[in-house]
Amino acid sequence: MAETFPTLTTKNLSGTQVTLPAGFSGQKNLVLIAFERDQQKDVDTWLKVLPQLQQAHPTMAYYELPTIKRMNGMVRFFIDNGMRGGIKDQQQRARTITLYIDKEPFKKALNLPSEDRIYALLLDKAGKVLWRSEGLYDEAKGKALAAALAQ
Repeated sequence: MAETFPTLTTKNLSGTQVTLPAGFSGQKNLVLIAFERDQQKDVDTWLKVLPQLQQAHPTMAYYELPTIKRMNGMVRFFIDNGMRGGIKDQQQRARTITLYIDKEPFKKALNLPSEDRIYALLLDKAGKVLWRSEGLYDEAKGKALAAALAQ
């Protein structure tokens, strides 16, 4: 059985409510899932190359999905405001969607065995996982992703 992104309703850092995976804008969508604050540096290795990849594949969109356990509204407000303060670019804010969820069913649905690394998942419009990788970006992963986007 293919993994499929579970249906979730949340907000991006611009404050816009989105229901995923339907709210992803691309025909194919690359999502970068991180579980720990210090994993941002790993996510950044992908973000450096994704604008060029998106130019080559204009029907692709990409998103950052910081994934955090469920929290009350006040704590979420402070976390989101902290992230918003570090991200001045409006497009990047719109592409950053914090998931405050019960992480275990989410990880199980997407076959994410550990929270000690980031995951890059390429999804189709319905949220089905077409390609996956984990950890830092490298050239081999970039080539594999480009090949998956070309299919």
